[in-house]
Amino acid sequence: MKIDILCVGKIKEKFYRDAIDEYSKRLSRYCTLNVIEVADEKTPDNASDNVTMQILAREADRISKYIPDSTGIGTDTYVITLEIKGKRLTSEELASHIENLGIDGISHIIFIIGGSLGLHNSITSKADYHLSFSNMTFPHQLMRVILLEQIYRSYRIINNEPYHK
Repeated sequence: MKIDILCVGKIKEKFYRDAIDEYSKRLSRYCTLNVIEVADEKTPDNASDNVTMQILAREADRISKYIPDSTGIGTDTYVITLEIKGKRLTSEELASHIENLGIDGISHIIFIIGGSLGLHNSITSKADYHLSFSNMTFPHQLMRVILLEQIYRSYRIINNEPYHK
């Protein structure tokens, strides 16, 4: 399985980079992992709705370059956006979802993490699945680490290997 983590912005903090590197190393025995970063836009304080939508649209243009025109069951690529309003799953349910995608012939999963403003609707509308980790808001840098940990945990579950409960 090939898994892309497509995200807005770069990781500046060493502790996040170290955690991402660690989970990337652990995942290398289960899948081919690629973290793709697209540039984020500077967001002015108290940005108007119009400015916010312009920023999201520019980030969406950058993200779109990495999403195939055709995705979902029946193709080899499946797109999952991370959104507060998405569906919440347990770790076991996420593992089952990933495993079933492979059984259905999906060989490439793209997880998309937006920037500080989230994702433009042109990106969320392309998603095959909308995933939420919580009703809370997390920094997008931390979300990468959380997502990688959950993907790693999923593969441990799929392979009936021990994992921390």
